[in-house]
Amino acid sequence: MKTIDPMTQDEKLQTLEALWDSLWPRQESVPSPEWHGSILEERAQRVASGKAVFSDWDAAKKRLSGQS
Repeated sequence: MKTIDPMTQDEKLQTLEALWDSLWPRQESVPSPEWHGSILEERAQRVASGKAVFSDWDAAKKRLSGQS
């Protein structure tokens, strides 16, 4: 098995894009895990009830990277 470690970041992104492009036409055959549907339903309920909290993308990136 080949390793991706020696690849440049650009090569890794191009490979990722090629993989995604090859999966996209067959997305119906790639099952979504059961927990994913549960999470989506929970989030939809929070939005519908007005309890959802949203962040703009810049604030979310800072929070996720530990900068906030």
